[in-house]
Amino acid sequence: MRTDTHHLTAARVTATPRITVVGTGYLGATHAICMAQLGYEVLGVDVDTAKIDALRSGRVPFHEPGLPEALDQAMSTGRLDFTTDFSRAAQFGDIHFLCVGTPQKPGSQAADLRFVEAAATQLAAQITGPALIVGKSTVPVGTAAMLRERVRTLSPAGRALDLAWNPEFLREGFAVQDTLHPDRLVFGVASTWAEQVLRGVYRPILEEGTPVVVSDLATSELVKVAANSFLATKISYINAMAEVCEAVDADVGDLARALAHDDRIGGRFLRPGLGFGGGCLPKDIRAFQHRAREIGAGAAVRFLEDVDAINARRRSRAVELVRELAGGSLLGVRIAALGAAFKPDSDDVRDSPALDVAHRLRREGADVVVYDPEAAENAHRVHPDLPLAASLTEAMRGAQVTVLLTEWDEFREARPESLAALVAEPRILDARDALDARGYTRAGWAYRTLGRPFPPVPSAAHPTSAAVAVREEELELCTAAAEDAEPVPLPAEP
Repeated sequence: MRTDTHHLTAARVTATPRITVVGTGYLGATHAICMAQLGYEVLGVDVDTAKIDALRSGRVPFHEPGLPEALDQAMSTGRLDFTTDFSRAAQFGDIHFLCVGTPQKPGSQAADLRFVEAAATQLAAQITGPALIVGKSTVPVGTAAMLRERVRTLSPAGRALDLAWNPEFLREGFAVQDTLHPDRLVFGVASTWAEQVLRGVYRPILEEGTPVVVSDLATSELVKVAANSFLATKISYINAMAEVCEAVDADVGDLARALAHDDRIGGRFLRPGLGFGGGCLPKDIRAFQHRAREIGAGAAVRFLEDVDAINARRRSRAVELVRELAGGSLLGVRIAALGAAFKPDSDDVRDSPALDVAHRLRREGADVVVYDPEAAENAHRVHPDLPLAASLTEAMRGAQVTVLLTEWDEFREARPESLAALVAEPRILDARDALDARGYTRAGWAYRTLGRPFPPVPSAAHPTSAAVAVREEELELCTAAAEDAEPVPLPAEP
């Protein structure tokens, strides 16, 4: 219940505020750039000098379609700048967005709150006048109320400093669109003043008719983890059905299409495949379970254990199918692993199913070569033992088994006949259910995907004579172009 009063003047509430964004990872950099595009003066702050230097020079330090262009536009207006100076940020901003990471604690399911706590307290200690801190990071329920009391105690501004929570719902690959044109805004507030400020700063977005839900702090924290838990459940549900289908030679693709016609269910995220990964869903559902147990509600979300387990089994099943395609053993088998990012249009390899499967295959003795249009550098940091190819052609040449692990357009649009000319044996596992099965079969490929029946793999498979006649150079012509006290390092909030 929002019972607090505030002595800020009406002029301060209605004037165009200046904004700081603490943490310049994926969430923070995107939010800072987009707020500047909306016409605000924005200052991004981080303790990572490399990130700040990159952004100040006009370079986005991660892959996100449309964001480099948005950064150029925002920088050209003079409204956007970046700094490592928390004192400057505290004095600059009227509204301070917290966009630092809450990764999973090592050896625990719990969220690591060190970074968000350090950022909030370091900032608050230097805020001397009326201001609003707005958390956007994904945090366990109860965090916002704790931080609100802490920052008001620490700040020279006292109760003239308030804290609200405004969870983010960005999809990697669509971050600019999701920031400027979100499907909803959630304001978790403990004062009427905080709500007024949030409505003011988001006015350009609200004027488009964007729905807004105003709630208490705890509910706003739960919205994000509840949404991610529901999404993860839907993805794992169809993958559980894929397991059942494999047991009885049924087709999970047809099953999913039939379910999609039911308006109560809908077809989005009912595509079977390798499962979810990245920096949000896996760690968020685990942190939700941990926090639920702490507050005595563990039984209510126990189903998320099964959701997580189903997701993990998809990776194991993919390895099994590759082994089957290889004839029963992976030892010495040359495998082209297409994809390392957890999803296309991203270079994020955090908890990536694709990278995990490639690593498992190599552990079984396979000669794995990985190609990803954007995530190669990040993949090498995580698994420096995995050989990387510089192109699709290089990855495919001489492969005995090909496995599609990330559904980049470059892979989806490649001609199966052209690819067959490069491989030693045309055998492919489409672990994302993203390719034209009939087209690959017609081109002589032994094609497999998760959750569908297929005939036995031939004892020997070789490119058709027509496929062999296709020159390697044709592949390049026929493949579509893929298109944050003492400073604590602030990891990116996914």
